[in-house]
Amino acid sequence: MLKHADIWRAIDRLAAQHGFSASGLARRAGLDPTTFNKSKRTTGDGKLRWPSTESISKVLDATGASFAEFVGLVGEAPAQGAMQRVPVIGYAQAGNAGYFDDAGYPAGSGWDELLFPSLGDPHAYALEVSGDSMVPVYRDGDTIIVSPAAQIRRGDRVVVRTKEGEVMAKQLMRESATRVELMSINRDHPDRVIPRTDIAWIARIIWASQ
Repeated sequence: MLKHADIWRAIDRLAAQHGFSASGLARRAGLDPTTFNKSKRTTGDGKLRWPSTESISKVLDATGASFAEFVGLVGEAPAQGAMQRVPVIGYAQAGNAGYFDDAGYPAGSGWDELLFPSLGDPHAYALEVSGDSMVPVYRDGDTIIVSPAAQIRRGDRVVVRTKEGEVMAKQLMRESATRVELMSINRDHPDRVIPRTDIAWIARIIWASQ
C-alpha cells in the first residue's frame, strides 16, 4: 500500500536530483515556496496531509520528469549497494589543466570522495563552491553535484568550463550553433555570452547540499 511518507520522499528525491531544496522545487513549479515544507506535511492536529495531484503534475512538468520516473523514486532509501562514489573537486581546482579530460570527465585519481545514492551517471562529480559568485542559490562551502551525462535544457543550472580554464556556474538561457547565453545566478555579476568554440564542456547541476 502506498504510504504518506513514500510520496513525500519521492518529492524530496526529485528535488535533490534537479539541484533543488523542496521549497526551491515548489518555487520552480510556480507553487507557493512553502508547499512542500515538512511543517506542511501534517496538519496542526497531526492529520496527514498529502500533496495534491495538481502540485505533483506541476513539479513533473517543471523538471521534465515522467510519472514513471516519479514512481521510481517512491520507496525506502537506497541500499548501500545502490550508492556510488562521487569524486569531490575544489571549485578553484576545476579550472586547472589536467583535472578533466576532453569529454569533461574528472581525470586521474586520488580525489576526496563522497557516497551518494546512485545517480545513473558514473562520471558524475562534486564541486565545492568557493566565493560569493553564486549566492544566494549556492554559498561558499556548499557542494554541488554535476552530471556530464544529464540532458541540458533552457533554464537549467549548469557548470561551464572554457578552453582557457575559466569555470563558472550559471543558468542556461539559450544556446545556438554558434554561442551560449548564460545568466549569472548572483545578479551582482554580469551575464555571459560565450562563443561555442570557446567552450570546453558544459554539464548540468543535478543536486546541491543546501
